[in-house]
Amino acid sequence: MRRAARVVGRALRTPVTGPARGIRKVTHAQGAGESGLGRLIELHGVNGAGDVMITVALASTVFFSVPTDEARGRVALYLAVTMLPFTLLAPVVGPLLDRLPHGRRAAMAGSMLARAVLALVLSGAVATGSLEMYPAALGVLVASKAYGVVRSAVVPRLLPQGFSLVKANSRVTLGGLLATGVAAPVGAGLQMIGPGWPLYGACLLFLGGAFLSFRLPPKVDSARGERRALLAADEQHLAAAVDARWDPVTTDDKTDDKADSTDNKEEEKDRDGERGDGERGKGKEKERRRKGPGLRTVGPAVTHALAANACVRCQSGFLIFFLAFLLREHPLTGQSAAVSLAVVGVAAGAGNALGTAVGAWLRARAPEVIIVTVVGALVAVAVSAAVFFGAAVVAVLGAVAGFTQALAKLSLDALIQRDVPELVRTSAFARSETLLQMAWVVGGAIGIALPLRGPLGLSVGALIVALGWLTTVRALLASARRGASHPRVA
Repeated sequence: MRRAARVVGRALRTPVTGPARGIRKVTHAQGAGESGLGRLIELHGVNGAGDVMITVALASTVFFSVPTDEARGRVALYLAVTMLPFTLLAPVVGPLLDRLPHGRRAAMAGSMLARAVLALVLSGAVATGSLEMYPAALGVLVASKAYGVVRSAVVPRLLPQGFSLVKANSRVTLGGLLATGVAAPVGAGLQMIGPGWPLYGACLLFLGGAFLSFRLPPKVDSARGERRALLAADEQHLAAAVDARWDPVTTDDKTDDKADSTDNKEEEKDRDGERGDGERGKGKEKERRRKGPGLRTVGPAVTHALAANACVRCQSGFLIFFLAFLLREHPLTGQSAAVSLAVVGVAAGAGNALGTAVGAWLRARAPEVIIVTVVGALVAVAVSAAVFFGAAVVAVLGAVAGFTQALAKLSLDALIQRDVPELVRTSAFARSETLLQMAWVVGGAIGIALPLRGPLGLSVGALIVALGWLTTVRALLASARRGASHPRVA
């Protein structure tokens, strides 16, 4: 009897433990297991799966359950009530988390627990259609933003030997995409049982994510050495940093700190004496000193790359909402609305995964050239889709848009890692993500407002990304020709 019970137990465990071991083998490959990066990949997969479960539940409630005209109003209300306040709160999240470098695991776990609770709140709201759904969705977005900011600060602490930051970020992102692809049909299946079931699944996933957060190595909580590696991008930005009374190279040694403080005081007296403009000049100097380095200190390559990415993200939000309503009213030839949306969604997801994989393979080689190339290709495809509007062209546009968004974002990350001083790098990530999120909201609002005419809508989408490419291509190519004049900081 015992032997039979063991055989039955193994048979029941194998469907679970077999795939789990396979996943662990992949995520822990090439030293990722020893460094702790593998655990972060698994955590990010759980995060992506939980988020897509919530997305499935909200999409079914806000979008699919009502006629198209009413759905457009609901989606517009969702954007106004959740996304717009989110863009105001998001800039606060990054700087706030910058002040808690020793609580990164706790911050990630807190983000997971908050979303677990909010998923339960949403499960009741979607069943009754109450307005509680909107503030709860806002809470989910803010918690997800907090997780993303902390993750960007954790990755450099978990690099295996010989790994670049771009390769590590690509692997983490790809893990999240694969988990999202698996969780999406599972969420759709749970939705068929009841509107609250995907949210129950999300709650369980986020509870598991909170547990996985504390399984990350303790070294991710340490801020030791982060200030020591601080470098300015080039002489121009170094001068700007000094002018703002920000010491770009600091040490943990108290004697050096004291000496730097004395030097800064003497320098301040000299500058105030030379200025000779009275109290007004002193007030401006104090105000500038309080502000410290901002996003303007990241350098022209980063700012132009961010502008190009913002236009790509704006077009992404536009295409999501415009094509969602367009394909609902005018499905692809011979297909239902649900199948049409699924075809374009799968194409975009496949393109995004391919872009992430290519980004890992390229390893941040000439990120400015990569951005110019992929965004230019997206402009060409978008214009072709507007001129030759059809089912196949729309699917190709979705795939190219997903590919471009992933590869351009990885190239932007590479530039931030290369050019931005480490002391403010997390804040730069947070601010860039906020700007990209705001661009996505603007694009989504345009997509909701436009009439449902395919060629017209895709022409507007092509115009959005073309403006971004035309206004940044020259500066990005010039930056690529100059090259990096400073050592990279891992």
